[in-house]
Amino acid sequence: MSEDFPMPRTCPFDPPPRYTELRERAPVTRVSVPGGRSAWLVTGHANVRATLTDPHVSSDRTHPAFPLVMPGFGQNLKGSILTMDPPEHNRHRRMVTPEFTVRRVQGLRPRIQEIVDQRIDELMAGPRSADLVEALSLPVPSLVICELLGVPYSERDFFHARTAEIVSKSTTAERRTAAMGEVREFLHELVTHKVGDPGEDLLSRLVVKYQEAGLFDHQVMSAMALTLLIAGHETTANMISLGTVALLENPDQLAELKKDPSLMPGAVEELLRYFTIADAATSRVATQDIEVDGMLIRAGEGFIAAGASANRDPRVFEDPDTLDIHRSARGHLAFGYGVHQCLGQNLARLELEVVYTKLFRRLPGLRLAVPFDELPFKHDANVYGLHSLPVTW
Repeated sequence: MSEDFPMPRTCPFDPPPRYTELRERAPVTRVSVPGGRSAWLVTGHANVRATLTDPHVSSDRTHPAFPLVMPGFGQNLKGSILTMDPPEHNRHRRMVTPEFTVRRVQGLRPRIQEIVDQRIDELMAGPRSADLVEALSLPVPSLVICELLGVPYSERDFFHARTAEIVSKSTTAERRTAAMGEVREFLHELVTHKVGDPGEDLLSRLVVKYQEAGLFDHQVMSAMALTLLIAGHETTANMISLGTVALLENPDQLAELKKDPSLMPGAVEELLRYFTIADAATSRVATQDIEVDGMLIRAGEGFIAAGASANRDPRVFEDPDTLDIHRSARGHLAFGYGVHQCLGQNLARLELEVVYTKLFRRLPGLRLAVPFDELPFKHDANVYGLHSLPVTW
């Protein structure tokens, strides 16, 4: 009898303990995903990498066997680069990748620093106890991605509310479909505006670039905007909150970071490995029979390559359940792996580096305003994080 997926956590900082048992005893095992659909769960670093680079797997979320952990999510991603397979995926990826190179993203550093400083200024000007999620974690990535895409930031409340519904486990399939449809409709109109009056933003540049290449498709462009908006907002926001709590709960390591900020890039990589908040994002369906660790995943069967399990694999990371900012976390799979590895990973790294550095420099006395055990972790969401983070200083 298969187990249910997602599996429950017992510690806020660790993935489900069942992952550890499965990696050793049943690295490829049957699970049931919401809606009653059956799929395979793949654990272990080597197995996850192998499946995500296998040419005989598909990312098409409209496939009837695709293991949708969030029912109602897949159909609204039609036209998104997330759902495309090579060679179609490759054509679109080549169009977008130049916008997210390390060099291009580093050019955004001054503006990101300005945004973070503005939010911290507002935080410090208010009551000496605040919710860091509302004050910093959500606004920073939201401002950055909205500016990048040319989305009016006046729509932030709309996007926050719809995105929270989209990623919550408690949202019904019908409401999730409706929320995604509302966001797509807004972005459809935004793309229409960019076609008629392109600006200097990323979305305008992509519209012009696609038109010049003879590849422009309105549905694909609005789906691209949706993908970048959700991926560039919700995931980074949750990592800001989780990373802040983790560093507060590891004061010796935090003290080292305050003393030597050059350690921050490595600390960001370790925090990404340690949490791996979008565990089910690396779901796929086999297009031909594939063998993984001696088990056969047949053509037409779906599977989940569990990144959070891979990133706690002791064969790759020594003492993997310990946060260690001095660890070389290279090779972690928090951004996925293979052709669908996260496009915006360089932007996410930069935002986290800037936020953590400035937050702890400007608020050296930052601390939790409630006991750790009272923090509301997102056990009800498929992108892990915190609903709120009460802090004082």
